Amino acid sequence: MTAPLARSRSIRRSIAIPAGMAMATALAFLPNATASAAGQAPQAPQAPVATDGPSLSYVVNVRSGHGTSAAVQKEITKAGGTVVIAYDKIGVIVAHSSNPDFAKTIRKARGVDSAGATRTAPLPAQSTADLGTPKALTAAQLAATTGQAAVGQDPLEPLQWDLPAIKADKAHEKSLGSRKVTVAVIDTGVDDTHPDIAPNFDRGASASCVSGKPDTTDGSWRPSASESPHGTHVAGEIAGAKNGVGITGVAPGVKVSGIKVGNPDGFFYTEAVVCGFVFAAEHGVDVTNNSYYTDPWYFNCTDDPDQKALVKAVARASQYAEKKGAVNVAAAGNENYDFASDEITDPSSPNDTTPGDRVVDPSKCFDIPTQLPGVVTTAATGAKGLKSSFSNYGQGIIDIAAPGGDSTAYQTPAPPATSGLILGPLPGGKWGYMAGTSMASPHVAGVAALIKSTHPHASAAAVKALLYAQADATPCTDPYDIDGDGKVDAVCEGGKNKNGFYGHGMADALDAVTK
Repeated sequence: MTAPLARSRSIRRSIAIPAGMAMATALAFLPNATASAAGQAPQAPQAPVATDGPSLSYVVNVRSGHGTSAAVQKEITKAGGTVVIAYDKIGVIVAHSSNPDFAKTIRKARGVDSAGATRTAPLPAQSTADLGTPKALTAAQLAATTGQAAVGQDPLEPLQWDLPAIKADKAHEKSLGSRKVTVAVIDTGVDDTHPDIAPNFDRGASASCVSGKPDTTDGSWRPSASESPHGTHVAGEIAGAKNGVGITGVAPGVKVSGIKVGNPDGFFYTEAVVCGFVFAAEHGVDVTNNSYYTDPWYFNCTDDPDQKALVKAVARASQYAEKKGAVNVAAAGNENYDFASDEITDPSSPNDTTPGDRVVDPSKCFDIPTQLPGVVTTAATGAKGLKSSFSNYGQGIIDIAAPGGDSTAYQTPAPPATSGLILGPLPGGKWGYMAGTSMASPHVAGVAALIKSTHPHASAAAVKALLYAQADATPCTDPYDIDGDGKVDAVCEGGKNKNGFYGHGMADALDAVTK
């Protein structure tokens, strides 16, 4: 999130601005009374299914087996639901229903593994008061930067302290990445008309998944003028073209796509996230970037039947993407939480109705997709290379670190850079600063794309192994007193080669193109 750098609500591990496209309210069907058979006593008519509850969206996870999905879809209709889409390859069905007992009823159906509501607010989701906006570069700032770029640099590259922090500037002297590699930005939408993004945009791997079902209509992946610039900024950080305009991305020679999963109110619901991973998997994407958590629960507890279903659905989708060859990179979050602690107080769930404090065990309650198996969990660092003041951490949870920015009160970059935040494109041909683990994750996604460019036949597992092996080992910051007030702000556990602040270390773009 931008200054003051505390993550708000669901927002994308940086700013908190609405994004997306509202979902339509679904109608429920009433099953007919059972007809009596000839020669038999007539059966009592089946009680009508209640439809007086709020219209909600659900994921229904089915067990493997021939015909299971089709049979469950019939049960969904009987229970007062309508099927939006069935992802049979991963056994996840998206449905809408106004039956307040829909989840309880469908969980009892044969072939159902788990089922749960993806929200606590009716369709469409209510709006919320998000905080934080990107800091757009002013005309004066743009003018002041003119002439500072060295030969071979894009005009705003001198302000990008984050590129040399991961040796991306040196990497670009060797390789910009391959046009055969695509990184999907699963986010709030991408403005593919931006001059820093247009040269590298992959329309064929782009869509809107807001409804839970892919919409590939031209431009469906773009944010509207009132929606969040988050995904556009992330896309530019990954693959902003080296074209004599604006900024330079970590992997300026690869392609980038936009898979829009955030709705107009800023929510990233499970059905949209599932759709995003499946769409990426089926369109040949090599890396996905996930700078968000799945609403409405910051932590999804597996002892709750609804939340358990959400974890399973997103896990199935992300694992499907990885099996198809995609490396899934995710942001760790911006609350300075220790994911390895015994308990965490979650004050923000459910964020689409009335949140309240609840104490959760992070070993049983998961931030998804961040804490899912196989996902590359990314912590943020500031301009001095220290864990960002806001970045979540945790031994055994954090895999790698990358620049995400921090307040200049804590970490000030060397001139000519003037901001401790991360510079990237904004919709409408603009540029601006943002910060958060949302900005760290795309740096890692970009490095993964460079590794895939160097090793085009490497599996997702092999790319991850190289990503970790090539990272610059970074020892714990001990004591960690980022604000200098004499009090420890976080405790790092682990050694130089793997610890709770930096994981395997700082992502290394130069090694990605030379080893």
